[in-house]
Amino acid sequence: MSEQIHLEKNENGELDVRVLVPIQRHELLVRLFNELPVADSFTFINDHDPIPLYYEFKSIYGDVVDWIYLNKGGRDWKVKVTRTEESKARDMSNIATLMDLRNVDPKEWKHIVFHRYGMMEANTVMEIIAKIDPEEIKSIFENKFAGQFTWTYKKQVPDEVVVHLEKIEKSGLGDDGFAVVNEFDIRPYPPTERHEMFYQAFADIKPGEAFVFINDHDPKPLYYQMEAESKEPFRWEYLEQGPDEWKVRVVKVVK
Repeated sequence: MSEQIHLEKNENGELDVRVLVPIQRHELLVRLFNELPVADSFTFINDHDPIPLYYEFKSIYGDVVDWIYLNKGGRDWKVKVTRTEESKARDMSNIATLMDLRNVDPKEWKHIVFHRYGMMEANTVMEIIAKIDPEEIKSIFENKFAGQFTWTYKKQVPDEVVVHLEKIEKSGLGDDGFAVVNEFDIRPYPPTERHEMFYQAFADIKPGEAFVFINDHDPKPLYYQMEAESKEPFRWEYLEQGPDEWKVRVVKVVK
C-alpha cells in the first residue's frame, strides 16, 4: 500500500495535480471523490484531458458524478467535480480498478483502458465491463504486450461481457543496431512540459536512431500510451530503474 498523498489547494481553492506523478494524481483524486459529501465539489488542474478518470468515477460510484470543464486545452485543463447523490462504491476487493464501458462511446475505449493500465502496478487486475466483447483492445494487447498480461473472461451474456485484465510486468527488449542521437534529463522540468519534450524528441529522430531520457519516476504510462497510439514502431529499453533515477532508451525501429 502506497503512502497516502496530500496536496494543498492554491490561492483559488484548486488542486494543481500537475506537480504530482500520474499515479499519485490518480490516487489522490479517487480518494477525494470517495470522501466527498453530497453536493460538495472540488476543482483540479491537470496537464491533459483527464476524461478516463471521469469514467472510472462513474464505474465505481455510479451515475453520481457532475463533471464540468472550466478550461480545456494545452497543459491547463481545469475540472470541477461534484458528487450529486449518495452511492455505494462497487466491490473492489479483488481488483485494482473498474472500467464500465457500457455507456461509453467505443471510440473512447482504447484511450480509457490504456491510460489507466499504464498506471497499474504489476500483478494487479482491471475489471472491464462492456455490452460487447472488447476484441480490439484484446487484439492490441496480444500483438504488442504478449507475455505481459492475462485476459480472462469472467462473464459473457447478451449485453454484458466482463473481463479481468491482469498486468504482468516485463521490461525492455535490448538489442543493438541503432544510433543514440540525443540524451536529456526531464527531471528539472514541470510535468506540463515533460510529455511535450518526449514526443518532440521522438518526432526528431529517424528510423534506426534513438534517444535516452532520465525521469524521477517510472514513465511506464507513457510507454503504454505510445504503444496504443504511435503509428511508428519503437522499442523501449530500461537502462536504470529507480528508485530516484529512471533512465530509458527509446529506439525508432526501422520498418
